[in-house]
Amino acid sequence: MPAVPPITQRGSVGLVLPTTQWTISPGHTGSTQGENEGTTPGITEVVTRTCREAESAGADALWTVDHLFWPSPMLECLTTLTVAATATTTATVGSCVLQLPMRQPAAVAKQAAAIQLLSGGRFILGVGAGSHPAEYDMAGADFATRGRRLDDGIAALRRAWDTAGDPTLAYRQEPGPAPVPVWVGGSSDAARRRAATSADGWVPMFIGPDHLRTSIEQLRHDTDAAGRSPEAVTAAVVVMVAVGDDPAVADRGAGWLGSLYGLPPKAFHRHLVAGPAAHCAEQVQRFFDAGADHVVAMVADDRAVDHFAELAGALSPATSVARPDLVEVPG
Repeated sequence: MPAVPPITQRGSVGLVLPTTQWTISPGHTGSTQGENEGTTPGITEVVTRTCREAESAGADALWTVDHLFWPSPMLECLTTLTVAATATTTATVGSCVLQLPMRQPAAVAKQAAAIQLLSGGRFILGVGAGSHPAEYDMAGADFATRGRRLDDGIAALRRAWDTAGDPTLAYRQEPGPAPVPVWVGGSSDAARRRAATSADGWVPMFIGPDHLRTSIEQLRHDTDAAGRSPEAVTAAVVVMVAVGDDPAVADRGAGWLGSLYGLPPKAFHRHLVAGPAAHCAEQVQRFFDAGADHVVAMVADDRAVDHFAELAGALSPATSVARPDLVEVPG
């Protein structure tokens, strides 16, 4: 496996873009030209503005979630990241995470290569198996074999990228990108082991600081056992956040997550970091203290950038302003 330079530095904080909030009014098509007569307000402009505001607020990375079929409107993951890549200059952009077993790996490899080139080497392809059987049924994919097909898909991605520059191949994927880091999402032991053996990063969610600490220790052991440097795999974590001084902020955040996932709000209370900015920053710091290199903040509110800005402002300068060294892209 070729070495992939780290993109997010230790102590960096990213934001999940609120892709479920950008919808098109009935009877209209999406406009990229702004608020023109007869069209909806330009969704591209909304995404662009959100990305730039998040970057200015201190987001070291911008992430999008992925669902092909979902109860509420959701923009497509990689298409949205293309807009994010061209709207920003320093933030990493990435999928958190794309359900690779639902897709043809060669097509994903081509899309990922394009985003890596368009972003100037700031792209991370996060992949995962997913956990919604009904979505797999709608996509015409087999839910039961998703783990094996995820392993096969990661190998297929790397093979596709390796074809660039090989003159012996009549058909190959060109232009070739800078190395594309592949992160594996999921909190299970299988996801952690998959990251240790075949990926460049691991990003679980629904996991607390204490559990994360022991899991990262096991990740380092698994990576070493696979014959790789224990530091070869970036350890990240998704943290759900709701920032506010209102005592009801936790209930509102849990309700927001319940609506998003179609589950009772009580299912999210123990996973949600909620309260004043200083308190939330202290809780996020616990994940760094547990060994996380990068924290992905998923804001449980429609005003994601506002909440993130308060959180970033309360974090220590060493945590909130870390910036990546960009990967050089072949000219």
